[in-house]
Amino acid sequence: MSDRETALLAEVPGQLFIGGRWIDAENGATLAVEDPATGKVLREVADASAADATRALDAAVAAQHEWETTPPRTRSDILRRTFDLVQDRAEDLTLLMTLEMGKTLPESRGEVAYGGEFLRWFSEEAVRVTGRYGLNPEGTGRTIVSQRPVGPSYFITPWNFPLAMATRKIAPALAAGCTVVVKPAQLTPLTTLFFVKLLEEAGLPAGVVNVITSASSSRVSEPVIADPRLRKLSFTGSTPVGRKLIAQAADNVLRVSMELGGNAPFVVFDDADLDKAVDGAMLAKFRNIGEACTAANRFIVHESVAEEFSARVTERVQTMTVGRGTEDGVQIGPLIDSDAVEKVSALVTDAVERGAAVRTGGEAIEGAGHFYAPTVVTGVAPGSEILREEIFGPVLAISTFSGEDEAVRLANDTEYGLVSYVYTEDLARGHRMIDRLETGMMGLNVGVISNAAAPFGGIKQSGIGREGGFEGIAEYLSTKYTMMPAT
Repeated sequence: MSDRETALLAEVPGQLFIGGRWIDAENGATLAVEDPATGKVLREVADASAADATRALDAAVAAQHEWETTPPRTRSDILRRTFDLVQDRAEDLTLLMTLEMGKTLPESRGEVAYGGEFLRWFSEEAVRVTGRYGLNPEGTGRTIVSQRPVGPSYFITPWNFPLAMATRKIAPALAAGCTVVVKPAQLTPLTTLFFVKLLEEAGLPAGVVNVITSASSSRVSEPVIADPRLRKLSFTGSTPVGRKLIAQAADNVLRVSMELGGNAPFVVFDDADLDKAVDGAMLAKFRNIGEACTAANRFIVHESVAEEFSARVTERVQTMTVGRGTEDGVQIGPLIDSDAVEKVSALVTDAVERGAAVRTGGEAIEGAGHFYAPTVVTGVAPGSEILREEIFGPVLAISTFSGEDEAVRLANDTEYGLVSYVYTEDLARGHRMIDRLETGMMGLNVGVISNAAAPFGGIKQSGIGREGGFEGIAEYLSTKYTMMPAT
């Protein structure tokens, strides 16, 4: 480990952040955070107990009234100062994410830029929460509609985008006037801890944001979700876990936001510009090592261009360099852990046993760390697990279609509905796909769709609610209607 890495890791708080104080876990327990590229421990952080989680909620509840009555401009200024601090420490955040998650330095820089934009966007939205006032249609009274913060909120964030998934939840909540408790992923808590230190530096009052790190999400989440003082739950992660959390949230009728699994189709029509389609495929599939809910999962390519498309993406994939994300020129870092490697291996094996052909890659890489070779698989047969399961790895799986209706049927043949990608030069067809594909988001001739100013979220079993855009702050506001006499 380099001197810079050692110094940066020493700067990251290793404690819980509760009520504006950095404190040890109640029982002094810690958990190890590993580098997925080497398997070596980066550092230890506090392992919270259920009692610690309750104390974090206590702090959020205690701070709620003062924070919601803080002038919107003050809340806005704190978010904007935090944005500026993120820019100042961009290279440190970049390196930290690469160390604990494995993504390459360019990927991490992209996430710092993306994650920072939620701070800037919602700093601007904090002062634009509006209502309405007017005479009712009968002329008997005047209507006042106002927006109020939902209240104390609990966030469970994933390991694959440790900065952006934190800012995408924290920023709109703070802008709306909600206090929060954040439980970052066990595998990648360091970035969140470092980020919250920046929030503290920006002048965030004590108790407004609280962070509990834990090796057991259920241990700390269950008492918080069951507490009647909590009013909002937001989770990003798998659909099976999301279902359980929704069930738990039902007891207290919590507001929920769920950004769950995906199974994104990437449809290439016969009239597509293949240069654009190949470029888009590389972005949509291999961004973040394929470990993204927005990653293209099923490449559905018209039979007339399938061979050329396959050959061109294979040629590109064969040039990709695999290694530790801190190394120059590396394009594919490690997967997050050994379970991820085993899952990807099993999906490829199942596809091959059903008749698919591996054009390149198709195997785990021996040695230290959790690496899987970037892979192209063609001729994927209906019923293959790789068409049903979210791959979450660097595997590009191709099947074919012959007509537009078949493409739509194949694309919609999933319980998920997060994002879709379509490549066609026919504008009318593009508009038809917008109407016909069952996803909450779509990239039309583009391979990356995420933007802080746009509403991120899916339909079907890909989730509930939206993050980002004008819609993002609405998730943390409740509507209040007041009637008063007309005169």
